[in-house]
Amino acid sequence: MSRVGKRIIALPDGVDVTAVDGQMHVKGPKGEITQRLPDEITWKVEDGALSFTRENETKECRSFHGLARALANNMVVGVTQGFSRGIQIEGVGYRAEVKGKVVVLSLGFSHPVEMDIPEGLSVASEGPTKLVISGVNKETVGQFAADLRRLRPPEPYKGKGVRYEGEQIRRKVGKTAGAAG
Repeated sequence: MSRVGKRIIALPDGVDVTAVDGQMHVKGPKGEITQRLPDEITWKVEDGALSFTRENETKECRSFHGLARALANNMVVGVTQGFSRGIQIEGVGYRAEVKGKVVVLSLGFSHPVEMDIPEGLSVASEGPTKLVISGVNKETVGQFAADLRRLRPPEPYKGKGVRYEGEQIRRKVGKTAGAAG
């Protein structure tokens, strides 16, 4: 049996899990999320706990068992605690600011780059070079952070660009001037 899939998810107070049109609907203090889980996996709520079982022992069904449990756990954590991702901007003249539902980035291009903030996310600016993206859905938080990073990935020589908070960039030495060969 799947080591991840057989673990039971304890539902905190204030979290309600229901089935809506074949999808799992989780509602909690921070919001609500609806997501379709694999059809091969059945789930049930008993005594404030969420458990998962699979129909058969095929390799595909076994892999879906752990996936379904992980997705449901992320939904429960999202509606109770929420998820956040920090973005750090490095470089001379590089900065970001939030204007309503738009993030405006100056990244060394001839024009500022504007990105609309997806529905359900909030972006806070902690200074001109730091953003914090937060929301209840782990997937949308991570995808928006990846979209921002893709605009100007960190380069290995000076480290300039957009990076995740705490991300380590492997630096290269570069050319050595006047090296005798």
